[in-house]
Amino acid sequence: MIPIPFLKRTAPLGLAAMIASCAGSPPILTVAPPRLTLPEAATRPCGLAILQAEPTIGDLEAGYVTRGAQLVACDGARRLAVETLIAERAMQDAQPAPAARKRLWFGK
Repeated sequence: MIPIPFLKRTAPLGLAAMIASCAGSPPILTVAPPRLTLPEAATRPCGLAILQAEPTIGDLEAGYVTRGAQLVACDGARRLAVETLIAERAMQDAQPAPAARKRLWFGK
């Protein structure tokens, strides 16, 4: 009879132990972080009024007022986008860490 080396005899036991340990491991939780959708006003590009080639004093005054209103609206949209981003990050920070989620899942 041909002698079988020790490692070849114990390899199936080692493989069975590795498979059993993987089968007993907890499932990987793949929960997507919370996402908020930006309001339409925050995604719309800001428009700015442009003067004619030869503006009059009335055109200049109307242009200043129009541009001022457009800048205020653009700043409001930017502020809305920033507030949405801060709220989204706060929601993500409030989620439990992966280790804590694992403890919650198995109650340990």
